[in-house]
Amino acid sequence: MKQILFVVAFAITSTISYSQVKKIQLQAAGLTCSICSKAVFKALSAVAFVKDVKADIKTSSYTISLKDENVFDFDALQKAVVSSGFSVAKLSADINFSNAKIENDTHLKYGGKTFHFLNVKPQTLNGDYSVSLLDKNFVTAKEFKANNKFTTMKCYQTGVMESCCSKPSKGGERVYHITLKS
Repeated sequence: MKQILFVVAFAITSTISYSQVKKIQLQAAGLTCSICSKAVFKALSAVAFVKDVKADIKTSSYTISLKDENVFDFDALQKAVVSSGFSVAKLSADINFSNAKIENDTHLKYGGKTFHFLNVKPQTLNGDYSVSLLDKNFVTAKEFKANNKFTTMKCYQTGVMESCCSKPSKGGERVYHITLKS
C-alpha cells in the first residue's frame, strides 16, 4: 500500500513540477536575411518538446510554446540555434512560481531544474514571472562577464553544480543562472 501511495505521490509531483513554464522567448544573433530566420525556425521546430514556434523576422526573435508534458531543456534550444549556424543572443522564459523563496546568489530546485538567482532581492515568488537566462551561450560575452559580479560561486562559469559548492552533488547537475526581468 505504501508503494502505491508513493508512486501516486511521485506521479502527481512530477506532473506539477514540469508544468511551470508558460512560454520561452529566444532571440538569435547573426541572422541577416529571411533564409537565416527560416533555418533557425526549422531547427527550433524540430526540438522534441517544442509544440509551436512563432518567428518575428524584424527582431530575430522566436516565441516557443511547449508540448503538453512541458518538459524542456534550454540547452537543447541553444544547440538547435547553433546547429543552424547562429547563436543565442537572449533567452527568457515565463515561469509560474508557487511559494518560491529566492535571494541573490542562491539555488532553487523548481520544476525539475536547478536555478541560481543573480541580481535579485530576497522575496517569495507567487504567480507568473519572466526570467532571463544569464548563462554562457545565452547572453553576449560582455553581459556574461558583467553578471559575474553578482555571484561568488564557480557554477556561474561552468554551469554545473559540482563546481559550485564545497560538496559535489550528483555528478555535475546542470544549473541555470537566471534573473527576474524588470
